[in-house]
Amino acid sequence: MTSQTRFDRKELKTPRAAAIAGIIFALLLISSMILIRFSLTAYPDHSGEWLKDSAHSFRILIGLNMLPFAGIAFLWFIGVIRDLIGELEDRFFATVFLGSGLIFVAMLFAAAAVAGGLLSSLSIQSGSELGPEMLEFGRAVTYSILYVFAMKMAGVFMISTTTMGLRAEVIPRWLGWLGYAFSAVLLLSITYWEWMVLLFPLWVLVLSTNILVRNYRRPLHEEQSQNP
Repeated sequence: MTSQTRFDRKELKTPRAAAIAGIIFALLLISSMILIRFSLTAYPDHSGEWLKDSAHSFRILIGLNMLPFAGIAFLWFIGVIRDLIGELEDRFFATVFLGSGLIFVAMLFAAAAVAGGLLSSLSIQSGSELGPEMLEFGRAVTYSILYVFAMKMAGVFMISTTTMGLRAEVIPRWLGWLGYAFSAVLLLSITYWEWMVLLFPLWVLVLSTNILVRNYRRPLHEEQSQNP
């Protein structure tokens, strides 16, 4: 097997790996957020009464346990995106890209840990014994970590990824502008709009799908050019 053949196979596998990892991350995070959101009442601040329903608690627990796997898939996505860009990677944006991605995963895990700790405490003792103040504090910390810190890092990640992708010409221009628009919303938002968290995985899903489609189209175009 020649070195050129090995290089061609690597070119084919890397975009597919990036696309698959990104799709897995996006689907897991979207499913987790939707599952948790629809398991909560409109005003979850009444001494834990809203979590005494075992069905609600179980769905929230399932949603929280999906987040570690989403984080693992996202780390894989970071690695294969860097490999996809390769020698065209800009050191400045690559540093911001890697740092913001790792901090996003850390913030996502921290928010899940706080929420999971509250859920575990409520399963051990009643909500009234735990105290409404402690529940409200835990909820505020979870929201701050997720909607302020994690989403800001997601916005920075989108900007750096979009910039590197446009420079390397591995993503279309319309997808780049979409990334800039979504990142602006995440960076400039000062509210706890709960569905805002879905913007980031939706963008990763669109990006990954685009990479996968372009990867499958390229061998077809190469085959047609070789056999006119």
